[in-house]
Amino acid sequence: MRASLGTMTDLVHVLGRTRAHSPFLSRALDRLPEIEALLAAGEIEQALAMAKVAGDGAHDVGAALRRERLALALVVAIGDLAGAFALDRVVAELSDFADRSLDAAIAGAIRRRTVEAEPAGFSAIALGKHGAQELNYSSDIDPILLYDPDVLPRRERDDPAEAAQRVARALMEIMSAVTDEGYVFRVDLRLRPASEVSPLALPFEAAITHYESSALAWERAAYIRARASSGDVVAGQAFLDTIRPFVWRRSLDFGAIAEIGRLTTRIRDHYSAGQAIGPGYDLKRGRGGIREVEFFAQTHQLIHGGRNPALRLRGTRASLDALAQAGIIGAEDAAVMGESYDRLRTLEHRLQMVADQQTHSLPTDAQALDSVARLDGLADGAALIAELTAISDTVGRRFDALIETYAPTGAVPVLAIPDQSDPVVDAFAARVEAWEGGQYRCLRSAEAREAFARIRPQLLRALCEAPDPDRALLRWEHLLAGLPTAINVFRLLEARPGLLSVVMRILAHAPTLADELARRADLLDILIDRSAFDLPGAVAEIAAELERGEAGDDYQRLLDTVRVRVGEMRFALGVQLVEGQRDPLEVAAALSRVAEAAIDVLGRAATEEFAQNHGRVPGSNLAILGLGRLGGAALTHASDLDLVFLFSGDHAAESDGRRPLGATLYYNRLAQRVIAALSVPTAAGALYEVDTRLRPSGAQGPISVSLDSFERYQCEDAWTWEHMALCRARALFGTPQDRAALGAIIARVQDSPRDAARLQADVLEMRGTMAAHKPAKGPLDVKLARGGLVDLEFIVHFLQLRDHVALVPDLGEAVQLLVDGGHLPAALRAAHDLMARLLVVVRLVAPDGMYPPEASRGIVASSCGLDNWDALLAAVLQARRDVAAAWQQVFDIELEIAG
Repeated sequence: MRASLGTMTDLVHVLGRTRAHSPFLSRALDRLPEIEALLAAGEIEQALAMAKVAGDGAHDVGAALRRERLALALVVAIGDLAGAFALDRVVAELSDFADRSLDAAIAGAIRRRTVEAEPAGFSAIALGKHGAQELNYSSDIDPILLYDPDVLPRRERDDPAEAAQRVARALMEIMSAVTDEGYVFRVDLRLRPASEVSPLALPFEAAITHYESSALAWERAAYIRARASSGDVVAGQAFLDTIRPFVWRRSLDFGAIAEIGRLTTRIRDHYSAGQAIGPGYDLKRGRGGIREVEFFAQTHQLIHGGRNPALRLRGTRASLDALAQAGIIGAEDAAVMGESYDRLRTLEHRLQMVADQQTHSLPTDAQALDSVARLDGLADGAALIAELTAISDTVGRRFDALIETYAPTGAVPVLAIPDQSDPVVDAFAARVEAWEGGQYRCLRSAEAREAFARIRPQLLRALCEAPDPDRALLRWEHLLAGLPTAINVFRLLEARPGLLSVVMRILAHAPTLADELARRADLLDILIDRSAFDLPGAVAEIAAELERGEAGDDYQRLLDTVRVRVGEMRFALGVQLVEGQRDPLEVAAALSRVAEAAIDVLGRAATEEFAQNHGRVPGSNLAILGLGRLGGAALTHASDLDLVFLFSGDHAAESDGRRPLGATLYYNRLAQRVIAALSVPTAAGALYEVDTRLRPSGAQGPISVSLDSFERYQCEDAWTWEHMALCRARALFGTPQDRAALGAIIARVQDSPRDAARLQADVLEMRGTMAAHKPAKGPLDVKLARGGLVDLEFIVHFLQLRDHVALVPDLGEAVQLLVDGGHLPAALRAAHDLMARLLVVVRLVAPDGMYPPEASRGIVASSCGLDNWDALLAAVLQARRDVAAAWQQVFDIELEIAG
């Protein structure tokens, strides 16, 4: 397509500007008059197409690539200068050419000794800007060359290793040798493992061993942008898939992050002459330069990418946008850093266009500086310096803040040490000697002891300020005992001193969370995210988060992933309770959404896995009913999942797989598979306890029955307590049609006419039996204590079944509907909410139902909306009396409440 008149004018002007300020491009115009003519005529796409075939007919691959390179460099530069090619188009064209040329060089190198061979078994892994497809205008490329000794073509007498080195040397010559036609790319192989002693090309297995065992922190960062670019791309991608856990670790590596901070400091010191804005400023390595934008993005990726695959992007702009989308950095920071990066890269290209040199520094000569500025279209060097001053300050401030946050380089702050006569301090001082003397394996290395020494002052203060220092100290020791290594934990706490206080509050107040932390210290990682104190979203959003992973992840990996992510969500919700960030009722609802999402994800995954062997039952699907606190969307941290498994369709049908099963056996085995997916511990830990005793016919009946059988049982054979259980039932899994059918069955059961006297007798008998066999565990067991939540449930379910009103599974909502309808006194809603809040908090703080330690009582009271512990006890007693009053109103029986 021909350019517009305005673009043509721009191109003609750019051609003149180019000849005036770029000797390299001026010579290229002289050597390529046909392309110049197309450019002058505004035919820039045609010129680009001609450039890509400029090497056709050359006598060898090296000559062909050099001719294409010169022509491409000319057209891309003119398109860039004229504004016809945006930066992303410029770097993409350059990166694509690097891929093509490296691929051609590999093929050419292999065929030098095996002329007829089809190139295979030799891969180039692109790193840096080449890997990110953001290649510089005049750049080195930094590939890792790998080979498979069993696949690489070679002569019969050749040793595979020597054959691979011949290919690597020939490749270097084809790409980098300077001839009368120039060069293709400068190839730098120094990023390969142990480059000072290793051969130019490494076997895949040797490279995998290196990255899994002895790689350095900077190598991990380098592989963020790695890409299988050329040669045997399939083998190269398989290699990258293998080392993925080395690059993207779920557990934070603050040693690697600190290394980035130290590397930045070394770069600034080494290139000190290029740090000041002005002539000689280094656009790449200077403060606020290109590398700091890249490190800004990569540091956040290292921190969060292990848990969020959406952040595993190679491009700098794309990574910044993804980090903002995930809420990890601000949208303004992403935009400012991204725009600054684009401008710095554009100016870098201007420097390199002058003489085709890989330079990043502004000229020190004033006339040369003016020339670079005018090539870009600026008035002079002063205008360029002014623009860079603003950019450097914008980028530098943000990067400095990042490094100070995650990898502080200053001395450890000196904290005021509490009074040495304090017994807590004495106890800590005595115990710390034992810790460092080999008591805990996580402190046996010199590096671990050094990392611990850096947090010792903060730890001492946090312990002394903990609400229950003795308890916190004991649980801290329990945490140390469970850690195989603690270096990363200590570095995290050093980088985030405020986190240590949160840890101490967890250890002091929440034994459930403390035990989980002792098993999984990486749970601390989630607390550095700003989203840690957000409530999880809707069930569909949580499910998408749980199953987010890499393509090709298998069933076992999904089980591990769900366990890890559910554990993180439950831990974060517990911390929100301890920190007083959330209403316990909100946490209970969120815990229920998390469980429902896990059922959805694992139910679908187990169904697919089961179908691989047994196929599917035509016209039939699995459905899962949630009962109890799960059905009522009010889980605590200690709740089991009460589930009933059902299936639609004909129970006499048969599955269509290679190992067919009858429908009943099919769904009973599938239900067992789903239960195992939800409850069996894997390498990543446990998930939920599943209780199926509320299924038709109880523990003696089949695990899964058809919807027809379920309806028939509920209408003909079920006991009153089973109908009461249906009052808190919700369909959690299944097709929309099956869920609707389940809802209709439950509605028919609940709407059935009943003999009020018989119903009351059944309810009272059941409650009496429960009280005799399951008494309250302690004074804070507001579930089982008389006048507690179970009594309130029995009142509500009796009224629901007798009067067919307030038929919703949420107990609090049902109470409100009964109050609004005049069936219950108004005080019952407040009584429910208080005891429901208390139950959620107590399950975390005092799971035995006894009074928590005195230091934790304030947290419990505050979570329930009361000012102090005495006010809480008085309010709970009043709530139980209100329930007792309602019991007498409904059943005409006095309920004795112990004060």
